[in-house]
Amino acid sequence: MIKKLGNYDFTLMITPVLLTGFGIVMIYSASMVFAVVQGFESTHFLVKQIQWFIISMGAFAFTSFFPYKYYQKLMKVIVLSIVILLIGVLIFGSVVNGAKSWFDLGPVSMQPSEFAKLGLIMYLASVYSKKQEYIQEFNKGVLPPLVLTALMLGLILMQPDVGTAAIIFLIACSVIFSSGIRFKHLSILVLIGLSLVALAIPSMVTDERISRFTGAYQPFETPDTDGYHLIQSYLAIGVGGLDGEGLGHSVQKLGYLPEPHTDFIMAVIAEELGFIGVAVVLGMLSIIVLRGFFISRKSRESFGALLAIGISSMVGVQAFINLGAITGLLPITGVPLPFVSYGGSSLLVMMISMGILNNIAKSVKKKEQETEPENRQITNESNVFKNRGGKTWVK
Repeated sequence: MIKKLGNYDFTLMITPVLLTGFGIVMIYSASMVFAVVQGFESTHFLVKQIQWFIISMGAFAFTSFFPYKYYQKLMKVIVLSIVILLIGVLIFGSVVNGAKSWFDLGPVSMQPSEFAKLGLIMYLASVYSKKQEYIQEFNKGVLPPLVLTALMLGLILMQPDVGTAAIIFLIACSVIFSSGIRFKHLSILVLIGLSLVALAIPSMVTDERISRFTGAYQPFETPDTDGYHLIQSYLAIGVGGLDGEGLGHSVQKLGYLPEPHTDFIMAVIAEELGFIGVAVVLGMLSIIVLRGFFISRKSRESFGALLAIGISSMVGVQAFINLGAITGLLPITGVPLPFVSYGGSSLLVMMISMGILNNIAKSVKKKEQETEPENRQITNESNVFKNRGGKTWVK
């Protein structure tokens, strides 16, 4: 048992748990006043997040032990379930912040688009790993998986949830780029994507979306309306300084910052714990992302490598979009900060993803132990797909 546990990546086991625990503390600090204003106990959001944390830890443990290769056998069920959920939420879902993207299940709510992120990563990793022999043929190797990708993006945009759609699009790009397709085909896909965006812009432009852009890039011209949220975020970040005002002493969470325990939780962290607190969170997120890319590089099996790339990209892209929104680099889209923000669906998907990544790391380490040094080069050349430079993923 000790030997088996030794094959897991303890960095990827400990870091997400520590980051989530830190997030729970900050959720309580950021939400206690908000909860009372909403008519709940001050511990309302804390208790709910702890409940989701317990469920997520169970899922994390299960996916850590469950062999990741079996997901390929379950791919049809996974894809069909996600498509059904995305269609179902458009019919039976509840509207939250202008988007019909949630199932209200009484005591809990579920956001299918969160699960769509991981499902699409699995699907693209599975399909492109099987198409490595003809990955440089556009019609046969590149195009078919993009049909389902476009369908999922379309269903999410219909909610409409532009933030999640942007994350899924960027995740798909990272997996597709890493699969080894030709730059010529990559350029074609970029042109097609830009053309579709250009065609969709007229129908997607609304006063609300325009206000998000003006609020992000011209906040001080409308300080009481469109730019109000970002200005409050600036104030929280600026006041924090190096070591912050102290845990629990944020002023901006007292009705100034919108959703201080979800989208803008990093602004509260900056105000209460300063640059040091922000650096700790960014450091742990960076460790998770870089460790995931390292595992993908070490993997000798294409499905595992692409799956690790997709999961790492999901964490990195979502963190970038969230941090971009609170700093004015990007429009506010309602994207939570991975592991830290309040939200059961997001936390559950992230911990499931970390379990899968740990299982890939276990497989990598086990194969390294089993492979003799003189046979390793042969195994690499025969079983590993090529990266964009034409070199094997493992040296």
